[in-house]
Amino acid sequence: MFRTALRNVTAHKARLLMTVLAVMLGVAFVSGTLVFTNTLSTALQNSSAKGFDQVDVAVTAKHQESEGDRVGSTPELTQAMLEDSGRAPGVASATGVVTGFTALADKDGKLIGGGFQSQGGNYWGTDDPRYPLVDGAVPSGTDEILIDSETAKRGGYQVGDTIRMSIDGPVLEPRITGIFTTDDGNVAAGGSLALFDTASAQELFGKKGTYDQIDVGAEPGVSQAALKSALDKALPSDLVEVKTGEQMADEQAESISAMMSGLRQGMLAFAGIALFVGTFIIANTFTMLVAQRTKELALMRAVGASRRQVTRSVLIEAFVVGTVAGIAGLVAGVGIGAGLRALMGSLDVTVPAGPLVITSGTVLLALGVGIVITMLAAWLPGRRAARIPPVAAMSSVHAQATTKSLVLRNTIGALFAAAGVAVVIAATGMDGSDGQGPMGLGAGLLIIGVFILTPLLSRPLIAAASPLMRVFGVSGKLARQNSVRNPRRTAATASALMIGLTLITGMTVMAGSLQKSIDKMAGEAIRADYVISMANGNELSPEVERTLRDTEGVTATSPMRNAPAQIDGETEYLTGVDGKTFGDLTEFPVDNGTFTVDGTDVVVDTDIADQYGWKAGSTFDVHYEDGEKQQLTVAGVYEPNEMFNGIILDAGTLAPHQSAPDDMLVMVATDGGVSDATKDRLEEALGSNPAIKVQDKQDLSNEIASMFTLMLNMLYALLAMAVIVAVLGVINTLAMSVFERSQEIGMLRAIGLDRKGVKRMVRLESLLISLFGGVLGIGLGVFFGWAAGQLIGARMSTYELVLPWDRMALFLLLAAAVGVLAALWPARRAARLNMLSAIKSE
Repeated sequence: MFRTALRNVTAHKARLLMTVLAVMLGVAFVSGTLVFTNTLSTALQNSSAKGFDQVDVAVTAKHQESEGDRVGSTPELTQAMLEDSGRAPGVASATGVVTGFTALADKDGKLIGGGFQSQGGNYWGTDDPRYPLVDGAVPSGTDEILIDSETAKRGGYQVGDTIRMSIDGPVLEPRITGIFTTDDGNVAAGGSLALFDTASAQELFGKKGTYDQIDVGAEPGVSQAALKSALDKALPSDLVEVKTGEQMADEQAESISAMMSGLRQGMLAFAGIALFVGTFIIANTFTMLVAQRTKELALMRAVGASRRQVTRSVLIEAFVVGTVAGIAGLVAGVGIGAGLRALMGSLDVTVPAGPLVITSGTVLLALGVGIVITMLAAWLPGRRAARIPPVAAMSSVHAQATTKSLVLRNTIGALFAAAGVAVVIAATGMDGSDGQGPMGLGAGLLIIGVFILTPLLSRPLIAAASPLMRVFGVSGKLARQNSVRNPRRTAATASALMIGLTLITGMTVMAGSLQKSIDKMAGEAIRADYVISMANGNELSPEVERTLRDTEGVTATSPMRNAPAQIDGETEYLTGVDGKTFGDLTEFPVDNGTFTVDGTDVVVDTDIADQYGWKAGSTFDVHYEDGEKQQLTVAGVYEPNEMFNGIILDAGTLAPHQSAPDDMLVMVATDGGVSDATKDRLEEALGSNPAIKVQDKQDLSNEIASMFTLMLNMLYALLAMAVIVAVLGVINTLAMSVFERSQEIGMLRAIGLDRKGVKRMVRLESLLISLFGGVLGIGLGVFFGWAAGQLIGARMSTYELVLPWDRMALFLLLAAAVGVLAALWPARRAARLNMLSAIKSE
């Protein structure tokens, strides 16, 4: 039986080719994901570890949790702590580290680096071993700066040049006094690093006399563990945390691994979808192969082969196919991993240098996935073939499914589908995250139910295309009849395409609806002409709001700043605004009281009011982060949205209790409204700062739209693999169907159907199957998009369902294109069959 199975593989290698390709693509996606993420993770970990080479022990501040009326805070590392660290036994050096966001612009005024990777720090003393100077001298004062060599290269700078810089809003133009090299991971990843003398860094970053970290070097012969023990005794354990360089490197490696794990899981999920779609092709292929070899298998049974041997022979074929596909997929996956890394470089996403990482786990998983998926998909056809009695197989009376089996299948499918719909609808009435699990379960049940019912659904849906098929005469009629001749085969082929289009359509519906809802929210909630914020999401200096307030044409401004506070033992965040202008710059529906923000009068959203039992006129005590207590009065209760929520009070009331008041954003109204001239005037007033965004409501909407578009395009690209696998499935089914119907096609040719008619028949059959899968997929996608939207709508009052008719029409055209393209080779093969040879074939 083993030799027979191998002979069958070589005899049917052309028919198994598409199966190999389908499995290979899925395996390539899996192995490519693992190679890419392992390579990226290893490169980042190695780059990050270099930053700890000169750190034996690091001292950081320990966060103090909120307790009672005390607001949680992080203590400062003082000069005294630095000196105490330097005096500890076994210490060779103690370096105070100061860090903060520092945006640098190139000579064209564009931001260097990725925004979030634009960092600043301090150069310690006159010779800092962390940052070897390659040119120039150390800086002195806030008007002098050092930059790393990569940033100098990208920006075209050299010693003596001035460079535009921004830390929290205002533009500064220090002179470059030197250029240094560094192993900093942010720089290796494409970011920038700027250094100042320690006093200047503390002043610029708002940390006068304090440090973010203290790096301690050990004397020769002193271990990191011994040094840590000495520092634990020298420093207050309730205020600081002491870690060895090895601990910090390990923690950083774990953080990078966790980050890569999320990326890896997301990509593997789409690889799993492609493999799942591939199982339909494998099952279909082996079902058709077994059906074509029925008499051969019956003869084996008649001469003594057992059922297990028949099943085993089919599984051996699947094992060979899976092994070949796994090896080919692994090789292709290595290429995909290398290609993704090169793609990141072409998109200006710098990746630290390092070798391509191919682990033994990746190799074993690739081969295991290929073999296991193929054998599992082939098991049912093999088992079904083994259960056919030899006599029945010889006479082919087994060919059609019995009425009992069809009734059972349809009943099970209906139960699954009904249960899925019921669970999904029940989940839409739940609150937010509570409904996610049930909705996922319901979606799974519904997809399984529709898949089981697909043979039943194929007849009426394909019959609906009869009027269109009549246009193509005999070829159209034959194509329609062939499509429903074997409903199970049609169902398996269409289901592969259905799954991909279900996911694509569902995500498109959700993205379009969210985009419209956020546009509506921005339009209704914001009256301001412009919103000013940092490009990287950091906070703005209050000086930005003061500058804008004094700018020509500006009629009103209001900052928005956050601060933690304790209310009844719970941590809440207060939002400080300009109480005189905020109401004119925003629009809130007030449920109770008035929208008055002045002095100790505040407004709260309905969620907060319900939580504490407040209404207009209620008073409550608040404990600020500086420990001071104040009584506030609820002037009104408003409806929250995604942009504005919580407790809103006047910034003048909040500022005295903040150690360093900074703004999240600034809203601006102008006398000329929105115009290019007004926007240019505001940008010019802020020094044409590349780190600051000046956006009107349309800009905000476009920014959100670009994020959704990017997300959708990435998802489309990932799901394209599933669609490609589905195309291979249609090709495979049609090619094997043509082989199976060779005699029939020969008879049609003999009685007058020309080659063009045969080609047209096969193409139309492919078109019908693809459109059938497309209609099911789009229908399910719309239903799932609506259901998911109901969960989102529970949290977003402006949410409304938007059906992207243009996109759905495009998806249907895509399904039709899949059918036409998939039929090219099978149709050509059918038309080239020799008429007499085909009639004589069995």
